[in-house]
Amino acid sequence: MRAARILFALIIVTILAVACKNGPRLMPSISGKAGEVVIVINKGYWESEPGAALRSALGVDHPFLPQREPMFNLVNIPENAFTSIFQSHRNIIMLDIGEQFKNSNIVYQENVWAAPQIVITISAPDAKGAQAVILEQMNKLENSILQAERNRNIANAKKYEEPALRAVVTETFGGSPYFPNGYNLRKKTDNFIWISYETTYTNQGIFIYKFPYTDTLAFTRENLIAKRNEILQQNVPGPLENTFMTTNTLIEPGLKWVTYNRRSFAELRGLWEVQNDFMGGPFVSHFFLDKENRNVIALEAFVYAPRYDKRNYLRQVESIIYSYENF
Repeated sequence: MRAARILFALIIVTILAVACKNGPRLMPSISGKAGEVVIVINKGYWESEPGAALRSALGVDHPFLPQREPMFNLVNIPENAFTSIFQSHRNIIMLDIGEQFKNSNIVYQENVWAAPQIVITISAPDAKGAQAVILEQMNKLENSILQAERNRNIANAKKYEEPALRAVVTETFGGSPYFPNGYNLRKKTDNFIWISYETTYTNQGIFIYKFPYTDTLAFTRENLIAKRNEILQQNVPGPLENTFMTTNTLIEPGLKWVTYNRRSFAELRGLWEVQNDFMGGPFVSHFFLDKENRNVIALEAFVYAPRYDKRNYLRQVESIIYSYENF
């Protein structure tokens, strides 16, 4: 009997060994906080041109937040301290400077030591070359890490989805984002849906609404802000009589066109406030045409978190509207 058990154990070990050899490599889960980037660079380079370039690319203030918060929290790890403890971090930038490199280059990789991970390796013959390539690719550096963070949030929303919410939105708009557990339907009309995740001190909300498309002027900043204010005044009352959500125009919202997942949309980013009250926070809106080009559809993410930093809350809810798919 004992011999049979030993034989069975050997068979299992053999099967697992073959599976590990021929099948996909099992990766450990990532570590680290959302928005955090480990930068593997010695102290001399961190305090000179390469470090200054990385801070100017990744450590600047996040736009359109009510208080100052950096785009990313940068953690400097010297090369000799970069052990297995840090190799599982979610976002890693490694700097390799030496005469063996004739040209400066940046390589972007996924899931090197953990998953879902992004590892960015910067190689250059000297500090000046590293600085130059970082500044040259600073937008790509920022967007690559932002996309990695967004992908993690979207994967989480799909894994722990509330499918009933997606069905409600799809019925009205022909498509929907993916909503994770904890989000609930707050309001639904023929042209407006409000879905939110609320705790005692925070509110992460999604608005989906539509209005008739007239011509290309529908996508000007002025028109989008005017339509936003009109629709939110009708549908999002404040806590007191004669109060409602609107756009804070003391800081003019930013507008740009984005192409993502085979969709093009106008992205409006700014601050919201409650008229005749003191509530406020950041928002991000996506505006695009429906399939028949009859309506402009808006997806809007907003955060109310007066006691806390808002960057990560906004990225979480912003990722939801990025997950929109037509069905």
